[in-house]
Amino acid sequence: MKTLPLDDEAADLALAGGKGSSLARLARAGLPVPGGFHVTTDAYRDFVSRDGLNDQIMEAVSGMPPEEASRRIAALFAEREVPAETAAEIRAAHARLGEDVPVAVRSSATAEDLPDMSFAGQQDTYLNVRGDGLLDAVRRCWASLWTARAIAYRATNGVPQEDVALAVVVQELVPADAAGVLFTANPVTGARDQIVINASWGLGEAVVGGQVTPDTVVVSRIGGEESGEIVEERVGDKTVMTVRVPGGTREEPVPEDLRHRPVLDPAQVTRLARLATEIEVLYGTPMDVEWVRRGETFLVVQARPITRLRQRVEEWNDSLTGDYLWTGANLGEAIPDVMTPCTWSLVQIFIGEAMSTSALPGFTMVGNIGGRFYMNLSVVFSVGHALGMRKRLGAVEQVFGRLPQGLDVPLLPASRWQIVKSVLPLAFTLRKRIAANTTRMPGFLATARQRCEDLRERIAVTATTGELAGLWEAELLPYFVEACRTLEAAGRQGGNILVMTRARLRELAGEQDAEAMLTGANADGELASLGTIVGLERLAAREIDRETFARLYGHRGAHEFEVSVPRPGEDPRWIDSQLAAVPASSGHAGALLGHQREAREAAWKRFAERHPRKVAETRLRVARWNAIVRDRENARSEVVRAFWALRAFVLRAGELTGHGDDLFFLSIQEILTVLRGDDAPTGRVAVRRATYERYAALPAYPTLIVGRFDPERWAADPDRRGDIFDARGGGAPVSDTVTGFPGAPGVVEGVVRVIAGPEDGDRLAPGEILVTTLTNIGWTPMFPRAAAVVTDMGAPLSHASIVARELGIPAVVGTGNATMRLRDGDRIRVDGERGTVELLEP
Repeated sequence: MKTLPLDDEAADLALAGGKGSSLARLARAGLPVPGGFHVTTDAYRDFVSRDGLNDQIMEAVSGMPPEEASRRIAALFAEREVPAETAAEIRAAHARLGEDVPVAVRSSATAEDLPDMSFAGQQDTYLNVRGDGLLDAVRRCWASLWTARAIAYRATNGVPQEDVALAVVVQELVPADAAGVLFTANPVTGARDQIVINASWGLGEAVVGGQVTPDTVVVSRIGGEESGEIVEERVGDKTVMTVRVPGGTREEPVPEDLRHRPVLDPAQVTRLARLATEIEVLYGTPMDVEWVRRGETFLVVQARPITRLRQRVEEWNDSLTGDYLWTGANLGEAIPDVMTPCTWSLVQIFIGEAMSTSALPGFTMVGNIGGRFYMNLSVVFSVGHALGMRKRLGAVEQVFGRLPQGLDVPLLPASRWQIVKSVLPLAFTLRKRIAANTTRMPGFLATARQRCEDLRERIAVTATTGELAGLWEAELLPYFVEACRTLEAAGRQGGNILVMTRARLRELAGEQDAEAMLTGANADGELASLGTIVGLERLAAREIDRETFARLYGHRGAHEFEVSVPRPGEDPRWIDSQLAAVPASSGHAGALLGHQREAREAAWKRFAERHPRKVAETRLRVARWNAIVRDRENARSEVVRAFWALRAFVLRAGELTGHGDDLFFLSIQEILTVLRGDDAPTGRVAVRRATYERYAALPAYPTLIVGRFDPERWAADPDRRGDIFDARGGGAPVSDTVTGFPGAPGVVEGVVRVIAGPEDGDRLAPGEILVTTLTNIGWTPMFPRAAAVVTDMGAPLSHASIVARELGIPAVVGTGNATMRLRDGDRIRVDGERGTVELLEP
């Protein structure tokens, strides 16, 4: 058979092509489709099999550029008549539609309208065809299988040219007064709960061909087969429309009174949306549908799966909650990655316990912007203003880094009285809480490591989901909470002693001696920030084995808060890569610590000569400084160790439930729901994973963000800045000089090595100057190789400052623009006492 009725069961992809088989499916389902018939692929193959035409086609395609091949093949088709048997069948099928019924003749290729590939527009369509013009239109459709565009498209998508054939769909041409396309999912956002309808006057070719700006209506979908409300409507300036004329169609101007009039009224939108949903239910996938309207009747003229539909995503963006100043410094340096939903939920518990005063009613001091951790400095400044402490807000820079000169910090939309009324009760509660947890701190720190190891072992052997959920409630969560509260106590003890001691010592001893005197936090016991490099040197010297290294130091790394990432202690490759770098600087960390000890003793000697009566008091104050630094570092280390136990819990939950690493894309509360037998939260995994991948593909966002921030729009801006984004506009220009905080004293000249992440640390050769955005514990193994350290982010109490100071490596931190201004191979002078970086002549 060379023709088939439109709804024939035999009208599959092989015989009727993609468009034809889809229309047959719609017709058999009883959906409104104009009447018609198929000219099958057998008719096409019979045509090209005669007189060696197929061999001539293949010769042209394989031996000529697409444009030349297309012209040659079109001429070959034009020279030949449709075979008499085929022509008779086509005329008979057309006659069954009625007397000389005008029809639309559409190409339907066998490699067309597939779920993973769209050939839309690759072949031809002819409208308002009558009489003998039908056979000519069919032949021209056959020839359109070999347009230059179709040949190139198949080649690009790996479709063998010799395998394709073309069917033709012939349908009654509906004298439509309106037409358009619709999508049963939003093709721009990927939202599956929205239907998007485009509509214009006349036949649909002006819409499909892009000659007109149609109306656009977005309809929400309640669920199942129900369509919801119109959520967005834009009336297009419909300048032209396609109309029927004798022998075909043409474009005509839209009458003035119709140009700005909506094509569809609300009732018609609802009916069309319901029809669209029926089509999607039939196919089981989001669909692209071409429709026409005659009076109040809607008909479908084509339906195909939407290809390459953008995965629906969520928006993780707390910058949209108000006009605030956000910073990625301080804790954001320890959590530098885009967080999985599981990690973010655990970080929120951590913040709630370790920063119990971080929220005012209606406001929060922490946020998730594009998956990254930020702190809301507008809260800090608003509290400072309300309590009359504006002059002391300068101390904020010691913790969070320097703000650009002249930056107007937006304050919370709350009265002074509202803030005071909220803060004072928190302050009293905090004092009691800190006192209690400070008392418990030595006991917790003494047992925390063993407690974590025991919990990880018990998690690994848990046999049932219920048992694992019970272990969380009874032991893991209380352990995690205690670790967080211990860190809060360690960081809050001593009030402002960390800031005030440093300032006072500089007045008495000068910048360089003050910094040397403040080192030694590692002297009376190992400083946690230095644990990794000390441990690696001990491992390289065979003083400890790998198991001991993993147990003591394996929880610390560049991504230590992100529970989806293996800990260094789990990853033999990480240990191998770090050990490979140790021989070049074997014993270097110990030598640097020894050298710094000598510098510290010399500085104290000079201080005693200048201020003999202040030595005892100052030594007590510095000892207190060092003790606080050690407690804070040790407490932070144990919080991170707790995150290793939390990772083990999620991995075991994935094993017991069969959901594997999908659980990293659920919150901890949702994971507990799954463990208790309700798998409903896992339906959110695909969207969450797509959201995570969307944000993770973007560059790291600016250190400072003011106002509402769009990560994707910022990333696409060729003039984007990595130091600050201010939605209010303006802002200070990027400085031509590189200056920051004095992180650690000393002057060094050397060659720049810009390192994007710790995974690229092997690029840093001994004696080069490390330049990067930020550092955390995962960067520490690089420090002994570096002649100096320069960072975009940071403050005097940041990781880079503390470690560089202990090792006696000059450092300038918080420059804001070092990675924008410096390049690999530049020769620079780093002055860690003045906080300056000077570019030297080659």
